[in-house]
Amino acid sequence: MSSKSNSIVALDRFILSTRDSGYKSTSSAVAELVDNALQASAMTVRISIEASDAMSGSDVRIQIADDGVGMDRFTLIQAMRFGGSGRYNDRSGLGRFGMGLPNASLGQARRVTVYTWQSGASVLTTYLDVDEIAAGGVESIPEPVRHKAVPDVDQVDARHGTTVIWERCDRLDNRRPSTLARKLGASLGRIFRYFLLRGVRIEINGTPVKPVDPLYLHKDAVQSGARPFQSTWSCEVYADPHDENSPIGKVDVVFSELPVDAWYDLSNDQKRDLGIANGAGISIVRADREVDFGWFFMGAKRRENYDDWWRCEVRFDPVLDEAFGITHTKQQIRPKDYLSEALTGFMETTAKALNARARDAFAAIKTSKASDSAEQIAVSRDARMSPLPPALRGFLPMYKALVDRNPLLKRIEQNGKSGATTYHLLEDELASSVFLEPLRMGNAIVGVINPRHQFYRQVYGPIVSGKEVEPGQVASAFRLMVLAAARAEATFTNPAERKVVEAFRTEWSQAMDVLLAKR
Repeated sequence: MSSKSNSIVALDRFILSTRDSGYKSTSSAVAELVDNALQASAMTVRISIEASDAMSGSDVRIQIADDGVGMDRFTLIQAMRFGGSGRYNDRSGLGRFGMGLPNASLGQARRVTVYTWQSGASVLTTYLDVDEIAAGGVESIPEPVRHKAVPDVDQVDARHGTTVIWERCDRLDNRRPSTLARKLGASLGRIFRYFLLRGVRIEINGTPVKPVDPLYLHKDAVQSGARPFQSTWSCEVYADPHDENSPIGKVDVVFSELPVDAWYDLSNDQKRDLGIANGAGISIVRADREVDFGWFFMGAKRRENYDDWWRCEVRFDPVLDEAFGITHTKQQIRPKDYLSEALTGFMETTAKALNARARDAFAAIKTSKASDSAEQIAVSRDARMSPLPPALRGFLPMYKALVDRNPLLKRIEQNGKSGATTYHLLEDELASSVFLEPLRMGNAIVGVINPRHQFYRQVYGPIVSGKEVEPGQVASAFRLMVLAAARAEATFTNPAERKVVEAFRTEWSQAMDVLLAKR
């Protein structure tokens, strides 16, 4: 019996079967090659998508070129083998299984050719061809051919680098290059956002890929404007809970809250363009690279429309690959039960809280739109009150941070600080324990209300959101508020302090008389 018939792998059938396994999209396959480039210390990755007939997308050819360190003969041959890798099970980088280049490439194209060159060395090239292997004529990686100079292929740096070429692409998600480039840019921008934010450059047909932050937190990303919800939550997990010598890895969980007040009036098309509509989910990040996005660690909580208004990111150490169930394609997770038990309690509870906050925010906006707002009433009656003195120079220490995270205050700044007096109310989780923090911005009077305060939680919040609150509970709360004010004033015994407090009480009472008058 021949050695070929005794082979562990029937190569001609394997090469056809393996094309149907692994990568679920063109972007995930291309991302695998970007991983290889970054692992090789590349700072620029240039992707070119071409077709002989741009309208029909026939004969699509894709090149992925980088300025990494390049490969020698041995490394090149290993990189082209299924399971061949000089870094097998090395968790320090983005890949460790040695399946990336051949599996990703032949899952999209029938032929892949690799050119690679190192500083001071000749250019090496070899290839894999599905049809040649399936015909039974090829059983090993073709011996790399040496070139004195870089051939006529796309190159980022003539001194060192690698260029991978996909030809006869028959498994692409889209046949039209322009559509493929657009979708690929959005996907790679999210997967490699942290690398892009650190200065790595990825281009697609000459257009730089921009970082896409699904949490909407980073100001240099395509879209921003959200704010963190609570601080980062961390926990430590054993890679193998049944092994007392198992290494321990860290998991960080970050939640963000989208600005309902600023984006409420956007059209459905605008919300889709921003990624709000149907965008709920958790981004799973390994070694600064997104490996999955979906509805994870939510326990019994189902996805609802209000969940579009918050986001979450789970970052973990590569030592926890087995706990997260990372596959060799790095495009999805299958978390183990013990990991889910460690994360689900906190994440499900936080998700429910954010869902409720979004629901309340929408209710509050609807309530304010149904009747004249308090701000409008205050503006219309301002002339009945004592004129305001000139605004002081400088602002409270919290001013800059408040403006940075509140679109309303940014608009006030942009519109100027002169003209008629305007009034504004907004909610913000203040660092202090006060219920109200007043802010003067030129002729704009801003009341910043703290939703963490008990008066907000028990009285103000439920009322403005339209919830049913028992009259007796409201009456009791307002009596307690008056008693709290009386007690607070009693703590000021210095005559100068009492004079200021009395002046404030008088001015406040007169302003309430004017603003609460029926006409």
